[in-house]
Amino acid sequence: MSSEDIPVSPSAPGSPAVPGSPFVPESTSRDEAPQYVLPLVVHIEKTAPPARTDALRTAARAVLVMLSDERSEGEGAWARAMRDWQDARIRKVVRRARGAEWRKASALPGITVTGQSAEVRVFPPVPLDGWPKELAKLQVSGTDLDDPEPPAAPDLAGPVLWLSPELDMSAGKAMAQAGHGAQLAWWELSDTQRKAWREAGFPLAVATAAPERWQELTTSGLPVVRDAGFTEIAPGSCTVVADHPALRRD
Repeated sequence: MSSEDIPVSPSAPGSPAVPGSPFVPESTSRDEAPQYVLPLVVHIEKTAPPARTDALRTAARAVLVMLSDERSEGEGAWARAMRDWQDARIRKVVRRARGAEWRKASALPGITVTGQSAEVRVFPPVPLDGWPKELAKLQVSGTDLDDPEPPAAPDLAGPVLWLSPELDMSAGKAMAQAGHGAQLAWWELSDTQRKAWREAGFPLAVATAAPERWQELTTSGLPVVRDAGFTEIAPGSCTVVADHPALRRD
């Protein structure tokens, strides 16, 4: 279960740029900068794996919690790593852990975010070739997740991360893509909107869009994640649309 992908467009073609956003679609300097990765580890025990949709939702919330943590801002302990990561491509890698592996990972600096059935720990960004040994040894493939029951319909009044109905992604890939979508939405919000979302606990839903709705979403001006094509799917594929109420155009 893995993903090491890059969103290459924050919104549909023709949408206005957001002042101060660290994302610049046409920039090549992001590729020239030292590359970092945001590690996420999902807790998966053989006897009680989390539900797939809850794992995706929890991974997205974990990214938002990391972005908004005081240690990630200003002169915080993680601020330099966060800046270096966001100055380059916003790579994310999802690994899995159980038992002693999870306990060792949990002892490293990071934040554990809990969902209904999922636990995801997010760590400060690390260089592509500089993973802590406790995380480097974790598996990135071999286990997938399912929803034991059909997920509930998303609350359309709140933020929704819409997944492409055209792509077949592993759970880890989809978790990273959901994280990308949440991050693009975060970048597009004002400080006041970010504060409100954070104080509410980062509520959000993750759902697969109906095929007839997908084209409308990808051309709506909302942030769109386009995959770099490193794993599983073709480069340029639209994977997620971040539908936050504050970003919708009436």
